[in-house]
Amino acid sequence: MTSPDNSPQPETANDKGLERALTAARVAAETRGTNLVVLDLRKLTPVFDFFVIATGTSRRQIHAMADEIELVLKQQFGDLKRGGEGYEEGRWIVLDYGDIVVHLLDAEARDFWDLEGLWSDARRVPLPETIPQPESTGLVGEA
Repeated sequence: MTSPDNSPQPETANDKGLERALTAARVAAETRGTNLVVLDLRKLTPVFDFFVIATGTSRRQIHAMADEIELVLKQQFGDLKRGGEGYEEGRWIVLDYGDIVVHLLDAEARDFWDLEGLWSDARRVPLPETIPQPESTGLVGEA
């Protein structure tokens, strides 16, 4: 990310964006999302800063994650979703907050689209201990 005069900005230049991304990850975990990943894309694209990626086990559970993330980001940050896709089908829901994009996928869609592989040059943001880490599901991208 650069400033208006094109000079590099420090990694922490978008702390609010990072805080919102980690909040979305925490909410996904609290609503039984697994295989949580936050990717820092600030050095790779000017389009968005962070991806939050989580896997859900069913359409209903993916909907619950999406609904709760929307509610919490609105309540805690006054953040309104700019756009979204996939809610009707429920296999891959995308919540677009401009600088943050949340991807909630079922295991099959996550494995097929492999967002972590596509954006493999992105830095993985370490998740704080306050974000519950459900047991491994054996999905692609897990350590």
